[in-house]
Amino acid sequence: MLKLKLVLATIYFLEPKLLNRRDFLLGSGITASGLLGGKQPIYALTAKPFLSNKEDARSCQPADPLQALLEGNSRFAEAWQSKNIAASMDKRSRLMANLWLENCFLPAEAIVESQAPWAAVLACADSRAAPEWIFDAAPADLFVIRSAGNTAFDNAIASMEYGVQALKISLIMVMGHQNCGAVAAARRSDSLTPLLEKLVAPIRDSFCPGVDFNQAVCDNAVHAARQLTQRSLVLSKAKQQNQLKIVPAYFEIESGRVTLLE
Repeated sequence: MLKLKLVLATIYFLEPKLLNRRDFLLGSGITASGLLGGKQPIYALTAKPFLSNKEDARSCQPADPLQALLEGNSRFAEAWQSKNIAASMDKRSRLMANLWLENCFLPAEAIVESQAPWAAVLACADSRAAPEWIFDAAPADLFVIRSAGNTAFDNAIASMEYGVQALKISLIMVMGHQNCGAVAAARRSDSLTPLLEKLVAPIRDSFCPGVDFNQAVCDNAVHAARQLTQRSLVLSKAKQQNQLKIVPAYFEIESGRVTLLE
């Protein structure tokens, strides 16, 4: 144990090495597996560099937020699809662990006093539709509002207004997803509680009777995206002044891919 502590202490003072995906998958660099005699899974241990005084919460902002989201989703989808055909739990875990290797990470010191997310996402509360995961985003990258059915409810709109006014967010994505339970409930005539009826009411208004399930999900995302500007002067003005882009999207769970709807 003492030997391990000494080795780790030595690592801390070494010049940091940034591992790319190939390095990670091949287990190159210094790994816990190597330190513990090869009996543990591969987890890369690298020292983290100190930030310069010029780096702050906005240091990781991409030039094009929408492109950054799509590129992050491409990384996720690649790992997701590879995971789906892997033969074992261990193999699937290793493939998904390949995410987050190309992100810009900031220490708590840079974000404890303020936040500077570079995109907002209005998404469903469904456990399979977590935006940070789907877009391979680092902590503090995204400003996320989630509710069943990803509708433009009052508190969601108010939160988006704060994001645009106070946090200077220039992109909002409204993301529906495959096999959404809230949309399924809206398409049926089942008896619901009063609060659930209130939740699905705007979803029912978003699509025409008789459309197929996936089309209803897409129509609902488009409807919610339009509702943001129709019901908020702040968001409407920001969009008119080209300070804000609002895009509806659809997440396919099976492939892991996000498709823009407009």
